[in-house]
Amino acid sequence: MKLSRRRFSQTLAASAAATVAPTAFASVAGDASLNGKLLKTLKIGMVKVEGGLVKKFEAVKAAGFDGIEMNAPGMDVAETKKAIAETGLPVDGTVNSTHWQVRHTDPGPDVRARALESLKQALRMTHEVGGDTALLVVGHGKDGDEEEIWKRSIANIEQAIPLAEKLKVRIAIENVWNHFLYDHQGDSSQTADKFVRYVDELDSEWVGMQFDIGNHWKYGSMGDWIRQLGSRIVKLDLKGFSRAQNKFTKITEGDLDWADVRKALLEIKFQGWAAAEVGGGNLDRLKEVSANMDKAFGLTPKA
Repeated sequence: MKLSRRRFSQTLAASAAATVAPTAFASVAGDASLNGKLLKTLKIGMVKVEGGLVKKFEAVKAAGFDGIEMNAPGMDVAETKKAIAETGLPVDGTVNSTHWQVRHTDPGPDVRARALESLKQALRMTHEVGGDTALLVVGHGKDGDEEEIWKRSIANIEQAIPLAEKLKVRIAIENVWNHFLYDHQGDSSQTADKFVRYVDELDSEWVGMQFDIGNHWKYGSMGDWIRQLGSRIVKLDLKGFSRAQNKFTKITEGDLDWADVRKALLEIKFQGWAAAEVGGGNLDRLKEVSANMDKAFGLTPKA
């Protein structure tokens, strides 16, 4: 029987994460917490530790994280593989390193061709180091009206889907402040409708969302966005945000409704990776971020 796109994505997310860390998903029957359902990761740019990549990976592991996200293109694949082998810390995915400057929504066909090649390179590099997602910001609203940039970016990104399927690496679209796929006038009752329609139009098991908890708290309920996006969410990003002060904060600071976020994630049966995207630092700061993630998700800290 053929699985639906969303059901397939949800199954794939669970199986891929379990492959990376099988013991991390052993959960207690009847446990209503997120324990055993999430793996913690973070962005390589957050790791401000002296030394080479091995030292950085060692610090990330010591801070209590289960994986790390690299940047691609631009990642040194050989060095990354060495760091994985020496530390046992997996690379769960990558962030496209050019998506803000070289955009799939750009009016220039040559620029869009470069954006497509960058995405394909990211998919290849992610596969080489064992990751399963390549995070992508699809473009920017300043590149035209919504209909124009919608069509341009869909047409461009769908050309990378056959490669994503071949390599078994998902294209993970992030919700960001790019004036596209949301109404940015500041109305805090907005929904995820446009992201739902956009992902569904790409119509592939290999395209989902790396949903950023925090980026759009000023525009709507993050719990409700999670419920609406459902199994389209293949990974999470997180940061804190204060509506009262209109600024990003440390995780668990600000006024984001983490209790409802946890409830919504349980309702959609999310299982997989959650990536911190906040100010980083040395080992002590990384331990603080890890502890804040435990608090936000109600996780039991590692012994």
